[in-house]
Amino acid sequence: MVTNVFQVLVIALLAFVLMFGVGFILNMLLKTTWFPIYGYMALMIGLFLYFEWGADDMLANLSEYGFIDWLAVAGGLAGAYVSGVTIRTLRVRGFKMF
Repeated sequence: MVTNVFQVLVIALLAFVLMFGVGFILNMLLKTTWFPIYGYMALMIGLFLYFEWGADDMLANLSEYGFIDWLAVAGGLAGAYVSGVTIRTLRVRGFKMF
């Protein structure tokens, strides 16, 4: 049981760090603040539509996702949001990126 909790925390943390890093780099290169959140949402909606397109009962398929799956998605969304907040804070304090 302890290893399962540890694995869940690692999954959420990895999703957070991955999206934070990608979002931070995209924010610096594209000079936008909230692009990573929009991009992450577009990716999740695109993947959702791709996997659920031919499904007979979409709600039944959604109910098959567990807490761990949604926790990883929430971790990634939180990382994208925090990267936007970080870039905005750095710009307000006078740091210039590229």
